[in-house]
Amino acid sequence: MTAATNKVESFNRFSQRVGFGNQGVLADNDPIEQEKAMKFNALLTNAVIFHNALDIAEIVRQLLEEDWDIDPEDLAHISPYLTEHIRRFGEYSTHELGLQPEAYDPHLDVDFSPLRGDDPPAPDGYGQAA
Repeated sequence: MTAATNKVESFNRFSQRVGFGNQGVLADNDPIEQEKAMKFNALLTNAVIFHNALDIAEIVRQLLEEDWDIDPEDLAHISPYLTEHIRRFGEYSTHELGLQPEAYDPHLDVDFSPLRGDDPPAPDGYGQAA
């Protein structure tokens, strides 16, 4: 119960940090405008979380390429609620908005089966898990 509550509170703090305008106070009495503000903040929050997850996955891939041992227990404790890179009052470039990103590859070559309580997957003959 405590772990679930802590996760929700972490998300709420992160969401407030990302949507810092007016400190979360809805200044409009129009329910439609209030709903728009809340949905925009949720969209922005989820976009930043996704971006952070992509960055974390890329770093893990780089470490794996450098032959680092990645412990799935360590990855299980990494939070995507990172805000240090967010420039709330900075200049932003929009020249990349029209660029198509590469397809997202969610696969990390890390065996998470011990965290799920599964047996490790059998090798496929090439030293890789099937």
